[in-house]
Amino acid sequence: MAIYHFSAKVISRAAGSSAVAAAAYRSADRIYDQRLDRHHDFSNKTGVVHSEVLLPEGAPEEWRDRAKLWNDVEAVEVRKDAQLAREIEFAIPREMTQADGIELARDFVQKEFVDRGMVADLNVHWDIGPDGLAKPHAHVMLGMREVGEDGFGAKVRDWNRTELLTHWREAWAEHVNGRLAQLDIDARIDHRTLEAQGIDLEPQNKIGPAAARMAQEGLVRERLEEHFAIARSNGEKILESPGIALDAITHSQATFTARDLATFAHRHSEGKDQFDAVLAAVRSSPDLVRLGADGRGEERFTSRAMLETEQRLEMATARLDAQRHHAVPARHLAAALDRAEARGLVLSVEQRGALEHVTASRGISSVIGYAGTGKSAMLGVAREAWEKAGYDVRGIALSGIAAENLENGSGIASRTIASLEHQWAQGRETLGPNSILVIDEAGMIGTRQMERVIGEAQRHGAKVVLVGDPQQLQAIEAGAAFRSMAERHGAVEITEVRRQAEEWQRDATRQLATGRTGEALEAYHAAGLVVESPTRETARDALIERWDADRQAHPEASRLILTHTNAECDELNAQARDRLRDHGTLGADVAVETTRGQRLFADQDRIMFLRNERELGVKNGMLGTIERVDRTGMAVRLDDGRAVVFDHKDYADLNHGYAATVHKSQGATLDRVHVLATPGLDRHGAYVALSRHRDHVALHYAKTDFADRERLAERLSRDRSKDMARDYAGKDQDRKAELAPPSASTEQPERKQGRFAGLRLNVPSFARPPVQDQQAHRDLLKPTLAAAQQIQTRPSLDQAVERYARATAEIDRMTRQQLPALKYQKTAQARAAQALNALAGGSARDLDTAFRRNPGLIGEAAGGRTGNAIRTMQLEAEIRANPELRADRFVQSWQQLQAQRSSLAGSSNREARQQVEGQMRAMAKGLEKDPALGNALSKRGNQLVGKQWSQEWSPGVGGHDLTDAARTRSLAQQLTQSLERGRDRGLGL
Repeated sequence: MAIYHFSAKVISRAAGSSAVAAAAYRSADRIYDQRLDRHHDFSNKTGVVHSEVLLPEGAPEEWRDRAKLWNDVEAVEVRKDAQLAREIEFAIPREMTQADGIELARDFVQKEFVDRGMVADLNVHWDIGPDGLAKPHAHVMLGMREVGEDGFGAKVRDWNRTELLTHWREAWAEHVNGRLAQLDIDARIDHRTLEAQGIDLEPQNKIGPAAARMAQEGLVRERLEEHFAIARSNGEKILESPGIALDAITHSQATFTARDLATFAHRHSEGKDQFDAVLAAVRSSPDLVRLGADGRGEERFTSRAMLETEQRLEMATARLDAQRHHAVPARHLAAALDRAEARGLVLSVEQRGALEHVTASRGISSVIGYAGTGKSAMLGVAREAWEKAGYDVRGIALSGIAAENLENGSGIASRTIASLEHQWAQGRETLGPNSILVIDEAGMIGTRQMERVIGEAQRHGAKVVLVGDPQQLQAIEAGAAFRSMAERHGAVEITEVRRQAEEWQRDATRQLATGRTGEALEAYHAAGLVVESPTRETARDALIERWDADRQAHPEASRLILTHTNAECDELNAQARDRLRDHGTLGADVAVETTRGQRLFADQDRIMFLRNERELGVKNGMLGTIERVDRTGMAVRLDDGRAVVFDHKDYADLNHGYAATVHKSQGATLDRVHVLATPGLDRHGAYVALSRHRDHVALHYAKTDFADRERLAERLSRDRSKDMARDYAGKDQDRKAELAPPSASTEQPERKQGRFAGLRLNVPSFARPPVQDQQAHRDLLKPTLAAAQQIQTRPSLDQAVERYARATAEIDRMTRQQLPALKYQKTAQARAAQALNALAGGSARDLDTAFRRNPGLIGEAAGGRTGNAIRTMQLEAEIRANPELRADRFVQSWQQLQAQRSSLAGSSNREARQQVEGQMRAMAKGLEKDPALGNALSKRGNQLVGKQWSQEWSPGVGGHDLTDAARTRSLAQQLTQSLERGRDRGLGL
């Protein structure tokens, strides 16, 4: 999955560093260091796929040569403790191709650093880790001085501002998420949890015993020192702001124990003293919330932010649950059922109950269905009924393949959650009161992402239908939102398994779904389908032997090998190919460079796609068979019957498709499955792996991993269900748990009897509750709904800015398409401006200026991230009110245009130069409308036109008794004349 990493540090001579050496190492080059009179040779280093020096306008072209650039930096810095360069490092999503990753990094560096006037040395590394996965990242070395044609000038202190670093961190996340959505890649960097909420920790290199020994020998001392330096730096950051530790821990788990906290503190500190200090600081943080003991008696904690997210989710679901606006008329429901039966699809009693539940009028409906119970088939009938009733039906899922499965199984147009959230941030594809949003595989969605989606639906009055199984694979991010929502608002359960052909196998699937893993394994063992081998190697051999025999006996069946890790997948894929080559099934091998390293492919090879590609029509996890492959590209017949053809340079996210991880298989249905169990498999993975098949499944394991079948059953029965913070607090004690400071009494609140104690399944869905029950339900919700209404209607500067940004984004979209803005769009912007101007601190005029100067703020604010827009708007208000600040901006802009104009000498640049001069004349003429600015500028004439500046009209000289207006007219005149003088000096030639 894509990870968020963005770190910054200074390369300093005080730390014994050399800018030339650093540049040589990061570019894998050999560079001569003039100051040290030695070569730094790292030309044997691998993994560097792109190196480039990017220069701002006016910088000497000779600095494109990396050696010249950094030797000049060393020469200009004379202090023995000089700061030589700033280094920025950020992770590139491994889901991208190398070309897309390089373009992503290059665009960001150009916009955020080079356009600000910095020299940037960009190096993109595409290392392959021991697990076979790419670990792409970029190193950017930045100059710390302003530059011009004559070389380096003064150091720019403004580039050291903390606010600028914060902006870069957030901007990188926005930049990545936008590009991922454009490429239809179902991955996302959640900077709102790891960055915007204050997580400012740098990931450390893992230093094992072997590396530590090498460090003692002096071979990797720099890497080890960097590891400890980062740990020490992270410890200092936590001591300064302990809340960042809580946000980091709760990124992937809603609650944690004292042991979890100690582990985190140990990783992000150096030495016992700092470890003790970090642990004490986090424990005494006011953002730490004690929840009480869990089932094992361990005290559990969470963060205040996590509790607030859960509260917002509960509030939004309560409001949705109270809605009764989305009923489907009985005639449409009956017609949809008749059409389904005409196609041969007869819904079971449970499926019909679920159908009536999701098509009822309430605003939120949940369906819990065991694996293979026909949830998608039921949704297909519901889609027909909804569409006949005039509703707009959309589907979303966490992954691209899950969205594809939902669309293929139900006919509901579906996409990834990340992609739809990106559209919402741009003000596109918004929901409405007639929208039905179907969320498939809902159990895999974390609390924060679920809260954003549910909140969006609630704000627009849409209906939400959640479908999934809380016992299958758990969410990667923190929380168990789907299970919690089912507990709180009820759900319909479908337990009649239809996928497996034999009744005993359907019974085994129900046993897996209800936690009776041992019983299911005994059933498969009795049928001779649990195979024990002495070692992992012999287990793989036995699995491939059975897979090969099964392939020959059932050549038309769909099949897949499943295991827990990518490393095991690679081993099994290789062995499967060897067996096919022995049979003469495969053509000649062709070496193809993929994002996971070089792979050999041949005609008739099975292949798996690992990245969504909209233009190609493939999703991450899709399978197919190679019909033709050569050095330039391949043609593949997908399992759904479609044919795709592509060049290797355009799509390289490929792997062999005989084996896949269990995680990639959730939602898939196959005829025959072979499973290799390893110690990482738990109850949830075993449930998914052993329920994908229609006809046959075989489970293989090694005695070196599991001593016997009893131990196998024990390990595969481990419950790793994710929890919610509110699982540990009773209703009447929620507020105490949230508000009690860490030093409050440690008396434990009464806990629920179990994680699913409140789960209400099999809710009758074919009839409304009696009127008195409806009234009681409404009375119960009154306090919650009143609070939610107050929150929603309370005037907010954030809301007003977001609304204005959305309206502006709509008009901007029309402008980019060279179309006039529509009347309703202009009206919406005018109303948003009126609402913004009515608030203290709000001004549509200043926000407009901010948007013009930084267009990226529009999309950011339209997506709800209004902090930067508000700060910039308020800065514009200060500038508008202060002539001296306006003068600072005018001088800066004028000087930039002057430098640009100077670089455009010669007849070949006449047109571009005239455009720049036109901008400068417009600036000069505009002064006449702002006499106060003209008066402030009259003191800074030398900064504008140099020695040619006339002092005649400056204050306190000859024109002190003149009005500001007269002084401004003179200034405008002199600025215009300076353009003519420049032409006389040869610029116009």
